[in-house]
Amino acid sequence: MNSPEYFIIDVDGVMTTGQFIYSLEGKMFKVFGPHDHDGLKLIKNLIKINFITADKNGFEISRKRIVDDMGFNLNLVSEETRYEYCNKNYDLKKMIYMGDGLHDATLLKECLFGISPINARIEARNCSDYITPSKSGEGAVLDACIEIKKSFH
Repeated sequence: MNSPEYFIIDVDGVMTTGQFIYSLEGKMFKVFGPHDHDGLKLIKNLIKINFITADKNGFEISRKRIVDDMGFNLNLVSEETRYEYCNKNYDLKKMIYMGDGLHDATLLKECLFGISPINARIEARNCSDYITPSKSGEGAVLDACIEIKKSFH
């Protein structure tokens, strides 16, 4: 198996619980778990880590956590163009991808190593090489990082 160069992570439903919490003013909050950053710290010197999100309305919330608090790159990429974006910007055979939704399934199947949280959509889980024991926003990314370190480093 090739050695991975990139770990690309979908934000919503992977780093977060996938819930969008609205008030009368609009989308106000996302629920991020406390353990995932610990996992990313374990592998950040072993693989390039980038995040993507399709959530335009909640982009600033995600940016605050991913970019400002954790120091990683975040790109706004629609679900419909996700495959093309990753195929253009990364070598899929050197990419680990973590996603949870219907539109993630093709990437999960075609990348070097696909990972989904246990509570991901069935289409995503069916195309994954590894399904985390923890749910999204509850340590799924930490589980993924431990598996990456164990399997590839």
